[in-house]
Amino acid sequence: MLVKMFKATMQRISTSAPKITQNCYSKGCHCVLIMIPHGRRCLSTSSCLYGKILPRKKPRVVHEIDGLEPITYADRMHFVPGLAKPRYPPWERGWKEPYHYQSPKLEDMPLYKDKPCYIFNQRTNVLEGVRQALWLSKSVLIKGLPDQILTLAEDPANQIENQDERVQNAIKNSRLWDTTEHRPPRERFCPLVLNRLLHLCGGLQVTHPELAKRILAEKYSLAATWRRREDVFQVRGQNGLLLNSMTPLPVVAGQEQIQSTADEALETFYPIAPTIDLQNTHVYQEKNDTGFREDYPYPHAHTLFLMEMGNTPKLLPEQLRAKMVMFTFGNALARAQALYGKEPSVLEKPIVVQSVATNGRLFQFVVFQLNTTDLQSDSGVKNLVWVDEDQPLYEFAKVKPLIKKKVVQVPAGLSGYQPNTFKKFLALYLHGAV
Repeated sequence: MLVKMFKATMQRISTSAPKITQNCYSKGCHCVLIMIPHGRRCLSTSSCLYGKILPRKKPRVVHEIDGLEPITYADRMHFVPGLAKPRYPPWERGWKEPYHYQSPKLEDMPLYKDKPCYIFNQRTNVLEGVRQALWLSKSVLIKGLPDQILTLAEDPANQIENQDERVQNAIKNSRLWDTTEHRPPRERFCPLVLNRLLHLCGGLQVTHPELAKRILAEKYSLAATWRRREDVFQVRGQNGLLLNSMTPLPVVAGQEQIQSTADEALETFYPIAPTIDLQNTHVYQEKNDTGFREDYPYPHAHTLFLMEMGNTPKLLPEQLRAKMVMFTFGNALARAQALYGKEPSVLEKPIVVQSVATNGRLFQFVVFQLNTTDLQSDSGVKNLVWVDEDQPLYEFAKVKPLIKKKVVQVPAGLSGYQPNTFKKFLALYLHGAV
């Protein structure tokens, strides 16, 4: 009788199994209940979500008593309950084994120092953005680019033949003609746009022979150290594409404007510390290096090109501009210390370094003039920074038109081209060669 009842029950479950399969997506239920013909439930999802995790056992503390030696099972060569675990001296191989290397303690390292160093590298995301970079570099901000640089691109003798048409073709070549995808990734077209714009600017070498005295360097490593109040700071690491020149850039601000910076006060952001978001380390070397040998024929940094690629950028525009300010300051400071020594002083001839950053559409421009290497106090002559932010080269570059409610919102191709943005790009490139 029991056997018949069991068979009848199993028959009903097998016939109704497809109907009772259900997924529960409510907030209180995260498991999936699946009934299969054999009557078993698949709880693989619910078990891993609701399984009990045992707490981690605390390590056993072994107390050492002076004058008493613990009895271990070292002689027996196997574990014995009740006897202590033996402690063997570390095995010295006699050679360096990279897979079993144990670094010494920080206090035992030869480069260890009691005073920490705050490092700004290429992935530093400072909270206060440009304001924090201005305080770290003891600089004064000026909105927009200098007039003597902007007037360079307005002269017809400094312009490219069919300039706007060729720039638009370079953008189309990078965004539209180079891919069959509906939306090409930014990692692909951002370097293409920058390289093709640099190629267009380099075509002026026929009329401007000074452009031949430049070279592009990639993956160079910079190191610049300075003291600000009581702390030690460094700009260090690889960054962007650097355009080097045989001759330095001309000074942008005159002596009268430089001396007037002594009366301006640096902006603070109390209660936030200026060292926030900087890497803090006790093991460092106070190094100043431009990244090139002393006999390098192109020793002067001209323009630093940075690219913020990716559909989800790692740095916001404000933090990207702070990175531009800090690395132009680092290049100028390393060059100043190579020329004038490490003694802090007001420079007889200021050092100018430029920077251009882009994500393939928006451009950021920075011009930095290093007037002094005396950065410890807030008083005295300060450095100057010109920043021109968020300049679009174009609005849209669509492979297919954007249609909403049967109306073409954005046509296919390039639209919203801004010629003034490329003029600024060209002016910075020609600076020092005209």
